[in-house]
Amino acid sequence: MLLAGSAAAQPVTPMTPDVVASYDPVMPWADFVRREVMIPMRDGTKLYTVIVMKKSTRNGPILFSRTPYDAHGSAFANKSQRADDILPAMNKEFVDDGYIIVYQDIRGLHRSEGTFIMTRPIVGPLNNSGIDESTDAYDSIDWLVKNIPESNGKVATIGSSYLGFTTLMTEINPHPALKAAVPESPMVDTWMGDDDFHNGAFRVPSFDYFLEMSTGKADAGAGIARGQGDDYTAYLEAGSAGDFARKWKIDQVPFVRKVMENPAYTAFWQEQAVDKWFAARALTVPTMLEVGQWDQEDSYGAPAVYRALKDRYEGTDLLHLVIGPWRHSGANHYGYELGALTFAGDTAREWRVKYMKPWLDHYVKGAPDPHIPAALTYATGIDQWQSAPRWPAGTPTPYYLDAGRSASFTPGGAGSDDYVSDPANPVPFLPRPIDMADGSQWKTWLVKDQRFVDGRPDVLTWTGAPLDKAVHIMGAPKADIFLSTSGSDTDVVVKLIDVYPNDIPEGAGQGSKPSMAGYELPIGIEIFRGRYVKSLSNPSPLKSGAVNRFQFSLPNVNHVFLPGHRIAVQIQSSLFPLYDRNPQSFVPNIFNARPGDYRKATISVKHGGATPSAVWLPVVAD
Repeated sequence: MLLAGSAAAQPVTPMTPDVVASYDPVMPWADFVRREVMIPMRDGTKLYTVIVMKKSTRNGPILFSRTPYDAHGSAFANKSQRADDILPAMNKEFVDDGYIIVYQDIRGLHRSEGTFIMTRPIVGPLNNSGIDESTDAYDSIDWLVKNIPESNGKVATIGSSYLGFTTLMTEINPHPALKAAVPESPMVDTWMGDDDFHNGAFRVPSFDYFLEMSTGKADAGAGIARGQGDDYTAYLEAGSAGDFARKWKIDQVPFVRKVMENPAYTAFWQEQAVDKWFAARALTVPTMLEVGQWDQEDSYGAPAVYRALKDRYEGTDLLHLVIGPWRHSGANHYGYELGALTFAGDTAREWRVKYMKPWLDHYVKGAPDPHIPAALTYATGIDQWQSAPRWPAGTPTPYYLDAGRSASFTPGGAGSDDYVSDPANPVPFLPRPIDMADGSQWKTWLVKDQRFVDGRPDVLTWTGAPLDKAVHIMGAPKADIFLSTSGSDTDVVVKLIDVYPNDIPEGAGQGSKPSMAGYELPIGIEIFRGRYVKSLSNPSPLKSGAVNRFQFSLPNVNHVFLPGHRIAVQIQSSLFPLYDRNPQSFVPNIFNARPGDYRKATISVKHGGATPSAVWLPVVAD
């Protein structure tokens, strides 16, 4: 095979330019076909698209993913002549079974033409251009089914995170050839609980993502050049999140401005919420929503879309929810373990092969119906997949905080426990030093042993007695906390924890995993910014000393607290530097808080009597 642009017939000399125009790495003996095309959209913009299939493929369905993360690299992950090697692990069983794998750069990024807009709003009040991700998906699918002779004319869409968002977009005004969709950990509402904010608290490391995605065509490798060291110190020394942005001269990056100038849940964010778009439309494409139980980035989106649709479609073939024991996008990789947790084999591949692929085969290959339940979730604690006809499947049951830092399913007498929250010494969300660019820290932080904050006076823990029988929960635990502050604003962080007994396993010489004796496993962690307790769109100061009731959901789970384990609830007022610090004195916009605005405050958590603080557990009667 000659190099493109070579002149093989001409002799070389010392002055022959040492440059070739390009190199095609796919050899004649490769077991796959790989095509690169530019697909025209209705406005003339062309989107770069990669098509991969086995050479033997005939009458194959198309598995389509629309990505902001480089389609070229996604469809040539490794240098090899085997399709199984060049594609991500999630595609292996599909390409081997005659699926045609298609990746496409979304508008404005990498090798596609056009202008990029982050999670581009659908055509409507916020977008009068006539172009959005749903129209681009429609035009692309139309071209694919007409121009890939090896296809059977049927398409399924799939993708995680941002690709989960674009997968959902394929279902709005869908092309007739779209037969099924698998939105995985989709970005749905980045203020309520996906990526950028959680209940109004800003996720500071999002700044790096905004810069990377907004620079060039997201291919410039842009990043904040702050060197190495403890992220806790770097963000603390900068001041407010806005001060950090201004220090590193990213405050004029368009999406940074969108976030900093719109800190409340106004129409700016509400009208971009994808679950609201779906609530206003009929669902016509069979949909399998997926999320990881310990998804550290987009835990909100998939359950939110399910919730928006369940009254009309729960129990039908159109709507399914999957929750696996994974981190963000873990469903597409390997599911043997997460942090200190070990599961019953590769749970991610098991889901893909045993459940998801047969479901897709039914719609795009005419295979038998595998009869996937409304909710398919993995029960951590007992390590098994379980089916449920509805979600949530448990009955809300209050687990009360009580005197003496105890907790139980029985309400106690009135009382309170206090702590002092100091913005100058915020509670870290991981043991220091913290490096949020380190995947080994970031991907597993939600299952980190919480004993690392034991002994801090600004972290309070209420722990129940050892269980004499298992407690099984299926749904989203709900925090219901009564507290007051001596300041005029505060953050409330609630953790639901499974405290392991002090068992002694066999030694490592017998093949055992490291001991989890006494481990404090977070089952859910969530934050709520106090200024929004009365209104998410119109923040207001808290009255010093007045008791406020904070009610918010933790992520959806299927978990079994085993006999001998204890259930604990932990409360604190910071989770840094993942979330920006609350100054604890009310200011109009926390991004612009000044050093003098950051003040200590005494937080008083009430329990029992007329203020029965609790976490409502969705308990299943097994």
